[in-house]
Amino acid sequence: MSKSHGETARIVVGVDGSTSSKEALRWAVRQAELTHGIVEAVIAWDIPLAYASFGWLPPDAKALDLEGIAEQILADAIKEAVGPEPPVEIRTTVEHGNPSNVLLRAADGASLLVVGSRGHGGFAEALLGSVGQHCTQHAPCPVVIVRGRVG
Repeated sequence: MSKSHGETARIVVGVDGSTSSKEALRWAVRQAELTHGIVEAVIAWDIPLAYASFGWLPPDAKALDLEGIAEQILADAIKEAVGPEPPVEIRTTVEHGNPSNVLLRAADGASLLVVGSRGHGGFAEALLGSVGQHCTQHAPCPVVIVRGRVG
């Protein structure tokens, strides 16, 4: 995690509201405290695959504010994970797109990318989710995978 003299380390963390992503956020905040860095908490949103695959949305879907829902999930996760007054600066990014791609773009120029070991999708038995796996293989910076609390 090298940085130029006087440059603040930026730690990007993927948040989707899952327990694992909240643990990743807690870890990133603690790391930022140690390194005098900042945290960029990133959430990605997209149209549900079941709808996008068929190229249509149900009539009431246009009334859904998916970006607003993602913003609220991110705000709630930050408040739950680190409280209303975080000990470090936390910047938030809400972006439309595939979570892996959004995180990799955000990680460009970052000191570290932090993700939880499991998100909301996939198989409960999997040790590492698809987003985490993709990020470890393609990230432009070191990646930390944080497992959820044990016990």
